[in-house]
Amino acid sequence: MIMDDSTSSRTCPVSIESTSLLDEKILADPWEFYAQLHAECPVYKMPETGIYVVTKHEDVASIMRDTETFSNVILAMEALQGDNGRRYQEMLKEKGWEHVHVLHRTDPPKHAGHRKLVDRVFTAARVRDLVPEVEALAHELIDKFVEKGSCDLIKDFALPLPGMILGEQLGLDKTQFARFQKWALAMLATSNEIMSDDRLREIADIELDAQHYLAKVFEDRRNTPTGDLISDLVHVAEDGEDPFTEHELQNLLNQLITGGYETTTSAIAHGLWLLIQHPEQYEKLREKPELLKRFVDETLRLESPVQGIMRSVTKDTVLRGVALKAGDTLILRFGAANQDPEKFECPRKFDIERKNAHAHLSFGGGIHACLGQQLARQEILIGIRVLLERLENFSIDADFPEPAYVYSLNFRPLKALPIKFTKRAL
Repeated sequence: MIMDDSTSSRTCPVSIESTSLLDEKILADPWEFYAQLHAECPVYKMPETGIYVVTKHEDVASIMRDTETFSNVILAMEALQGDNGRRYQEMLKEKGWEHVHVLHRTDPPKHAGHRKLVDRVFTAARVRDLVPEVEALAHELIDKFVEKGSCDLIKDFALPLPGMILGEQLGLDKTQFARFQKWALAMLATSNEIMSDDRLREIADIELDAQHYLAKVFEDRRNTPTGDLISDLVHVAEDGEDPFTEHELQNLLNQLITGGYETTTSAIAHGLWLLIQHPEQYEKLREKPELLKRFVDETLRLESPVQGIMRSVTKDTVLRGVALKAGDTLILRFGAANQDPEKFECPRKFDIERKNAHAHLSFGGGIHACLGQQLARQEILIGIRVLLERLENFSIDADFPEPAYVYSLNFRPLKALPIKFTKRAL
């Protein structure tokens, strides 16, 4: 990370200052803007919000490791919404549970205690045991549309695959994955769009629906342990340890649901989309299936399901000549860091043989690295592999939605991915 003792604050060129990261078209296709920021303004202050956007790979990786200067104790919705963020908290508190700082919204030493408890539940062995189930579900989903020659890849495959797996593991009704995705998008919305009063209430009502549903599940698991993830989280504390409170459980599930019902879906959809757009890479993957893991990393690097995540500055500092004050808010822009030409040669080139694709930051880093990344990797890998085993001759259907992306500051969820294909002879 480039730090210096200068107290001057660099300004960005006029052409950059006249471009808004909140613009729908920029969010859908940010790559040219990212390249300009890398070259001319690697620490960019959003004029609409005052939030600083950090774009260089070196800086983002270093900030994630420096929890003393850059804190996770931040509610991103309050940074983006201002007074509306506090009003949203009151809406939740009135009928449910307001947001509190738990797990990835905490710093050491509190974070270590939370992570110790959660790591007992999210084990590598648990993910390994799930592999046959993920593969069986992938085949089951494809069986439902394989004879049609077309599908909406998101609705019919990329959403239900991780959605049903996570629902079952949490102990929820896995058939309600569409409802859970609605919760996830609502829980993310306050950190990803500036809201009107009506929109604020609409989103609060959806999150409250999730909270009351989950509160009943927590109570059921306290009375009758079942061995699923929620049951384990409710009972994870050992003698002498404080269990998670109701508030903390609500916010833990908020984090698990938002992570499990959007990012993996986006990666699977973008992975197949990239193969359709790059037939030479598609053929290479067919010929060399051993490149599948590298393909997954290259997809995560190139399309970055999580484009950014927020941090709060704890003390005055300087980053690449930009003076940051205690209390300032940063967006660590994973989507830009993963396109940094100083880290990745020809960063917009899709290359499934890229040797350092694994150096992407799509799962975060440091003590706050995504706890579900092992499962996400397996779901992406298995989902793409089974699609390529069962289907071929992929193309994008003419009914591609416009705009293609759900509006979001820090995510890039496709609304739909209508595709055509032929059944592959087995």
